[in-house]
Amino acid sequence: MAAPGALGARHPEVDRLRRLLRRRSERAAEGAFVLEGPKVVAEALAAGAPVETVYVAEDAPSLELDAPDVRVLRRGVLERIADTVTPQPVLAICRTFDVPLATVADASFLVVCLDVQDPGNAGTILRSAEAAGAGAVVFGGTSVDPFNPKTVRASAGSLFHVPIVVDPDPLPCLGQKRLGTVAQGGTPLDAVDLTCPVAVVLGNEAHGLPSGAPVDEWVSIPMMGRSESLNVGMAAAIVCFEVARQRRA
Repeated sequence: MAAPGALGARHPEVDRLRRLLRRRSERAAEGAFVLEGPKVVAEALAAGAPVETVYVAEDAPSLELDAPDVRVLRRGVLERIADTVTPQPVLAICRTFDVPLATVADASFLVVCLDVQDPGNAGTILRSAEAAGAGAVVFGGTSVDPFNPKTVRASAGSLFHVPIVVDPDPLPCLGQKRLGTVAQGGTPLDAVDLTCPVAVVLGNEAHGLPSGAPVDEWVSIPMMGRSESLNVGMAAAIVCFEVARQRRA
């Protein structure tokens, strides 16, 4: 027997959850996205993110969440709408919180994604950038939505702790030294002065950055093995922590 007031699969709020999980256009139109899992939801609440409503499965274990509005979903509803094969027992709707590019114009360290398509890579980049002390992560060109459910999961909560910018053409507006990453032929990363204000620019997984991209210098990660290039998420981590290393020194 369903709990009193539990929401069924056809309830308008459940339909909204489904649309926000599956469609970028809906997230953009509403300025909202979905969080999945108790850890991510708790992280968002602790960080003061604009969480609207938390949805808990009817048969979920007892959870202590300091949320303003909690609703119960009937058994089986999460399985029908969730973005994962084994859904988490908690979902939440949160307002998007990206900021204009002008608000991070004075940051001494930016990470810029241009046409990064894979949401897992985007989440990894967010984690590395936040951990290395970046002032913001900028998503430009045709990059994946930073509020995509897979990106949110892959970021492991980092998106609540680093400013996010969504801008179709950010490079011409940046005052920092723009360092374009390239697999081969650039200045070795450890030979570049990363203590000055820099914007590290990462390109598409398959094609990288266009050769005519408006960058100030091309940089490459020195590699000793036979691999020609690294996954963009892995490359981002190496570059970000080289920035952090030089600045600590």
